[in-house]
Amino acid sequence: MIIPTIDTDSAVIISIEVYLFNIILGIPVYFFLRWLLKRLIATDRKRRIVTWIATILLTPLLYILIVLIIILSVSYYPSKKFSEQQWLRDKERRYELSEDLIEREILIGKTKPDVRLLLGDEGNADESNQWNYYLGFRPQLFRIDPDVLTIESKEGIVVRVEQHGT
Repeated sequence: MIIPTIDTDSAVIISIEVYLFNIILGIPVYFFLRWLLKRLIATDRKRRIVTWIATILLTPLLYILIVLIIILSVSYYPSKKFSEQQWLRDKERRYELSEDLIEREILIGKTKPDVRLLLGDEGNADESNQWNYYLGFRPQLFRIDPDVLTIESKEGIVVRVEQHGT
């Protein structure tokens, strides 16, 4: 006799909470569909079948939609116009200003002293062609490292500015 086995490395294991949440979510979905279909389908038997099938199909989709909304709301942060005063005042929220700083190419073509005057001194050596500025922790799911603004220069002139995680 051959006993089938499940390869747990490749199997998707869903937590019991997902099933419970879907059941709890399915109850109002069922009653809403029953109320809605009562007006559309005259036959009681047909209405029950359609209500159950629609509930079984819509409940997981609604669950996925709720999870996506939660993930997107956790990852959202406003992008603000670059302000020198705000940059120097709030180091933990510089990520809000960095996108504008990069997109408008505010630093491209500036000299190292100009960059230091605009962004402040973060201990970057004058002879280095790559300067880094701390941006803080950008809101993201499972984010454990802060972002950094990297400024590359050639012959003392800024040629590239980019943001990345550490």
